[in-house]
Amino acid sequence: MEHRVNILDCTIRDGGLVNNWDFSVEFVQDLYNSLSAAGVEYMEIGYKNSPKLLNATEPNPWRFLDDKFLKEIIPVKKSTKLSALVDIGRVDPDDILPREESVLDMIRVACYIREVDKGLELVQMFHDLGYETTLNIMALSHVPEHQLIEAFELVRKSPVDVVYIVDSFGSLDPAEIEHQVKKFHAMVPDKKLGIHTHNNLQLAFANTLTAARSGVSFLDSSVYGMGRAAGNCNTELLVSYIQNPKYEVKPILGVIEKHMLEMRENWEWGYIIPYMISGILNEHPRVAMAYRKTDERDKFVEFYDQVTSPEVTIQKN
Repeated sequence: MEHRVNILDCTIRDGGLVNNWDFSVEFVQDLYNSLSAAGVEYMEIGYKNSPKLLNATEPNPWRFLDDKFLKEIIPVKKSTKLSALVDIGRVDPDDILPREESVLDMIRVACYIREVDKGLELVQMFHDLGYETTLNIMALSHVPEHQLIEAFELVRKSPVDVVYIVDSFGSLDPAEIEHQVKKFHAMVPDKKLGIHTHNNLQLAFANTLTAARSGVSFLDSSVYGMGRAAGNCNTELLVSYIQNPKYEVKPILGVIEKHMLEMRENWEWGYIIPYMISGILNEHPRVAMAYRKTDERDKFVEFYDQVTSPEVTIQKN
């Protein structure tokens, strides 16, 4: 790779979808310190959504990040920058401080293709407050070509720093990733690109490397692959594979050994057959995730029959 790449670790944010963000302060601090020692450029420390807009009654510091709390747990910033993700309609502008008053460096906006205009309004607001910004267009494998072209006319005119290719369902392969990267480069030639992959088909690492070799400069990953359902590209793999003397895998191995082996016993993520099936079908893994919570969790044939039956297909349509 001739261009510079940035690894953005989203263990806390995406991994929180596995355990309802049940992370200790000690773990988050250890993770931040290990990522900084490993040379990782960004750590996504959670969501900056507003609890009042989601009628949240229980405290959840990583799902609803508070700047005062962040300053208490990370009083001294190291080399790794901090990012947060927001969803359309779930963030109150009054909850966002200017960048110079916040621990956060980057705010990423997640949206579906039909909401790109609203997403870019948030991008403009965060940009004006001094933050680095990204636009993460979810469920890309379901986006019709004409909708993408129309949306990117707006993206080109926006101040967004990075536009993300998001394989939400883990259904894309390296050839499709390469095609998407070429298409994004053609439509937004002046923007940096990012990639966010899921491991339903055990292609997250290969897809991320393909994107990087095709010119994508922001690579999402998570330590031990911890992320929703099948999980993400592994941070430890990227740090080990990319030829950059600043990267060092040993600190990440330490945090896996200290914290995440036990986490893996308590919470489930990674390549599992129902998630594979949802990836093959190019479907959101929510049905597979619900199935894994039932007594029939390992009846793979039954699950396959359920999700491929004509009745299910008609219901989806």
